[in-house]
Amino acid sequence: MFGLFKKKSDLEKHQDLYKKLMEEAYKLQSINRKESDQKYLEADLILKKIDILKNENINEAV
Repeated sequence: MFGLFKKKSDLEKHQDLYKKLMEEAYKLQSINRKESDQKYLEADLILKKIDILKNENINEAV
């Protein structure tokens, strides 16, 4: 209940965006391969940002 108004962290936002892009890419696979590949590329870039954010969080904890 108290987490109802909690804002999402940058990491959570990027994870949600990654999941959304992967779902879109999967749906486009059978319709338009070029657009699907573009979505996978965008998702890969977001995944790299997620890794960077995770590493920053680890370094802050130390």
